[in-house]
Amino acid sequence: MIEQKLLLVDDQPANLVSLEAILEEEGRTLLKAESGQDALKILLKEDIALVLLDVQMPGMDGFEVAELMRQRKDTQTIPIIFVTAISKEKKYVFKGYQAGAVDYLFKPLDPLILKSKVNFFLQLDRQRRELQAKLKEAQAHRAAYEAEKRNRGGQG
Repeated sequence: MIEQKLLLVDDQPANLVSLEAILEEEGRTLLKAESGQDALKILLKEDIALVLLDVQMPGMDGFEVAELMRQRKDTQTIPIIFVTAISKEKKYVFKGYQAGAVDYLFKPLDPLILKSKVNFFLQLDRQRRELQAKLKEAQAHRAAYEAEKRNRGGQG
């Protein structure tokens, strides 16, 4: 089984510890960042399956991180769940979805809901990886078939 990596981003270390305690499980690696800049550095180095991103952070907020992720080909498809204690007003939630979030969780977090949503997105990541592997295999078979066809044509 492939080790899946989750990126937890929050400027409050206590929140990162809480997320880690809830989400720690065999088969997954939890990477932590305390700023938007640190999160982007990790995203450029690691193959991340899911990002849990705090909205309110000093410097670069969660919306900015999400927008920058969506601009890069290698990070634009990584699902983002915003974790926030700010208003549940529609305009803020909509701003998050516009920035690229696939879901929102509001503090205080319910551990069962958090686990359920994370497990769902990790399952989607596993399925995506399996499909990519099958596509690569099919492309290799097709290339071998085309090469064989050319070789036979050249001899006949």
